[in-house]
Amino acid sequence: MTQTALAFLVGLTSALLPFVNIEIYLVSAAALAGDGVLLVTGMAVAAGAGQTLGKVAYYYMGRGVLNVPWLRRRAEKPGKWSERAAGWREKAQRRPVWAAGLVAVSSFASIPPFMVVSVLAGTVRMPLPVFLVITMATRTVRFLILVYAPGVAAAVLP
Repeated sequence: MTQTALAFLVGLTSALLPFVNIEIYLVSAAALAGDGVLLVTGMAVAAGAGQTLGKVAYYYMGRGVLNVPWLRRRAEKPGKWSERAAGWREKAQRRPVWAAGLVAVSSFASIPPFMVVSVLAGTVRMPLPVFLVITMATRTVRFLILVYAPGVAAAVLP
């Protein structure tokens, strides 16, 4: 129970502060857990929930609900970043399924950076329940693969 709560808190913190790495935490915790399949699974799900909750803050920044001066200045400043963001915003508004796919890919692979895509999802007014379901599902799958991959590789490789 303590490990699961800690995974949730580290997931939440890492969602808000990019220099905190949930992946390193989960791999380390899974290695220490040994054969605790339920514990490791619970930690991955809890980390997914923490990440989802944390990314909601960035989503609301995109909606304009949370006023973050540095983010607003960066979006309004002419340049490559603002042009790229404007292009994504326009495409996402015209194609909601593409926007959902972008959120899924970014949430799972972190390419493009999920923090940026979370802001974009809010900007284009993606329905919050859609954002939450996609984020929770893809982050959890990412973390499950992460915590089980070393054990699977060790069992398969000679």
